[in-house]
Amino acid sequence: MEKTVRRGTRTGFTTGACTAAAARAAVQGLVQGAVPETIDCLLPNGDVVRFSVHDGRCDDLTAHAMVIKDAGDDPDCTDKAHLTADVQRLPDQPGVVRLLGGFGIGTVTMAGLGLEVGGPAINPVPRRNIEDNVRAAAGALLEHAGLAVTLSVPQGVEMAKKTLNARLGILGGISILGTTGIVKPYSTSAYRASVVQGIQVAATLGHGVVVLTTGGRTEQFTMQQRPELPPACFVQMGDFLRYALDEAVAQGLRRVVIGGMVGKLTKIAQGETITHANRAEVDTQLLADLAAGLGASAEDCAAIAAAETARFAAERMQALGLSAAFHTALARAVVNTLMSPTRYGGQFQLQVLVCDFDGRKVAEACSDD
Repeated sequence: MEKTVRRGTRTGFTTGACTAAAARAAVQGLVQGAVPETIDCLLPNGDVVRFSVHDGRCDDLTAHAMVIKDAGDDPDCTDKAHLTADVQRLPDQPGVVRLLGGFGIGTVTMAGLGLEVGGPAINPVPRRNIEDNVRAAAGALLEHAGLAVTLSVPQGVEMAKKTLNARLGILGGISILGTTGIVKPYSTSAYRASVVQGIQVAATLGHGVVVLTTGGRTEQFTMQQRPELPPACFVQMGDFLRYALDEAVAQGLRRVVIGGMVGKLTKIAQGETITHANRAEVDTQLLADLAAGLGASAEDCAAIAAAETARFAAERMQALGLSAAFHTALARAVVNTLMSPTRYGGQFQLQVLVCDFDGRKVAEACSDD
């Protein structure tokens, strides 16, 4: 028997929270003449958390501080990032707080993210939180001077290669993210946010369609099937179907394409809208019922129902010469589930594209068939 590995439960902090803490520490150094070794920072959710501060230094006009991100037990590519703030007095601009992006902070190059094109990729909630902490630490200083706060991440260029930023038109570094300041273990909240942003970008392109895929292999497959669409129309939604479809509706997209393989599509057909392996078992009885409807024997259907994986059903139906019919029936089941009146019926046209484990097309179904 395989041993179950228990995942950790330790929470961590977002890039936004760590950046706010670094900025607050640097401003406090400018005000008090020394950057503190720890700083109490107000998070967007209202909590006050104490962060360790590194590399603190200051003079009469500038200050520097850095906070190392601790993502807790969340598998985050920005874990251990050095979120850095350099603060400079603006003697002739009292009351002004200007946030600037330095090395390792991405630059926004496409519309649709709710951020200024050409500006730094600092999302609205962390942007407000950083400014709130800066103003709180600055106090009376702002009565006769302003502050320029330049944020940077020395490892940001390399870290960004492991994110979806380039697809979203965020170039040259990571984004500063976080709606609460807290990262819950295995919430993959940053990934979920990037899915939503990807759909927002797709909605600005004028094609009226977004192509949602479960991963890199299915994305390559759908790109081959829809070569007329630019890359930004394709969004790797991973397990976050519900968030993706809700955002597609919110953005007024009238056509949605879902590309997937048998396992994730079975989860969708059975009504799961968060398709992570830990959220629900694959309903192999559903697959057995599809097989029965195509004339598979009772013995084959029983074997499919008893199997641990959806892949078994796909391979058994292929051996019976019923692969195309089976996958078409599965695609139709996905359409029927998602386009029911209690889900997304009437809100967009849906096309489901199915590929095998080698990335070859085996079936499709559309809501207007």
